[in-house]
Amino acid sequence: MPFHHADAGTGPERWQGVVGTPIDVRDATRVVVVAAHPDDESLGAGGLLARCAEAGVPATVLLLTDGEGSHPASPTHSREAMAQRRRREAVVAAAALGVGGDRLVHLGLPDGGVADVEDDVVAAIVEVVGDGRDAVLVAPYRGDGHPDHEAAGRAAAIAAQRTDARLLEYPIWLLHAAEPAALGDVRLVHLALDDAEQAAKAHAIEAHASQVHPLSQQPGDEVLLGEHVLARFRGEHERYVVAGGIVDDRLDRLHAQQAEPWGADARWYERRKRALVLATLPTERLGRVLEVGCSTGVMTAALAERADEVVAIDASGAALARAGERTAGLPVRLLHGPVPETWPDGTFDLVVVSEVGYFLAPSALEALVDRVAATLAPVGAVLLCHWRHAVRGWPLDADAVHAAFDRAPIPPRAASYADGDVRIELRAPRSAMPRADR
Repeated sequence: MPFHHADAGTGPERWQGVVGTPIDVRDATRVVVVAAHPDDESLGAGGLLARCAEAGVPATVLLLTDGEGSHPASPTHSREAMAQRRRREAVVAAAALGVGGDRLVHLGLPDGGVADVEDDVVAAIVEVVGDGRDAVLVAPYRGDGHPDHEAAGRAAAIAAQRTDARLLEYPIWLLHAAEPAALGDVRLVHLALDDAEQAAKAHAIEAHASQVHPLSQQPGDEVLLGEHVLARFRGEHERYVVAGGIVDDRLDRLHAQQAEPWGADARWYERRKRALVLATLPTERLGRVLEVGCSTGVMTAALAERADEVVAIDASGAALARAGERTAGLPVRLLHGPVPETWPDGTFDLVVVSEVGYFLAPSALEALVDRVAATLAPVGAVLLCHWRHAVRGWPLDADAVHAAFDRAPIPPRAASYADGDVRIELRAPRSAMPRADR
């Protein structure tokens, strides 16, 4: 983590006493710490990691880059040599904080280029966190003033929303280069460190020798984290920011970039899936239908051919614009917004949840199931359809989504189909199922 303006910071006394309310992590089941560069985790969250080790809370450290850009003018270390050295230092530092083995994860992204691969960083964090309702996710403050730190912070904030993890953000550059007023309206909290935790953090910081000592006496090998910087990270308080939410626009960007990102008009999988869904519907005429997650409206138009009315919801404005064009003249009403917050009035004879459940956080999926149950007409049915392969960047898969609907008052399973690509289920009261005359 380069500090190229060593004389530009505020004095550590400016932050003296600015610590916010106390917190603890002993009630967490697990902790994931994200660091843009080796040493970020020790400076920003070393005390927290030491607390986890002491309390027996499993902690994972995800290092995004190897910090190879810390000394760009070094006459003694190439970028490759610096990357290797800082990797070794990170292992020693992590061990000082009780993190070892496969709980130290190196992504090896380009130092200085985290913002260029932000979607990939989100996916990597989500993969480590999974269903995060039992996890604390700790990452650089997204307003820290360093581009890699801010990109890491934004990615972690999105990952926290997708996984339901509790998010804490640690400032680093901000403590060095800005006044406390730069925090604005965010909430500051702190972890009170005991002597052993302070000592473990100090040992971890010292392990990053390439940063806290000169590489050599030659120009370009100067110390980066001098005492005037390290003083901001010593002491009995470790500061964290509790910031607000963040807009997760990944799917909207995808629809803005591609007219039909899923290939719904052309791909055999999509055409076959649609035929299977339509063949699974309980009746020829459908009455009032709700489609959750309509994308560009291909399934919406097919449902509208058999329904009195289709109400379709999607969070992507770009997708809904194309859905509107596709369903013009059909009995379709489109709603823009996330689910389950965005929801129509009235009851429905059929609710279709197709290829959308795994794009929800676990808590949002549970809330969606509740809304669907409350929306069904007395003999209403639910049709679920989801791609069975891994969904990169989100914690849920098809089986997890379908399992969430496997509870009362959702109707029981009346029909199902599954292969290697897709899983389809109809949940309906027995009285709603047709009986063929012979």
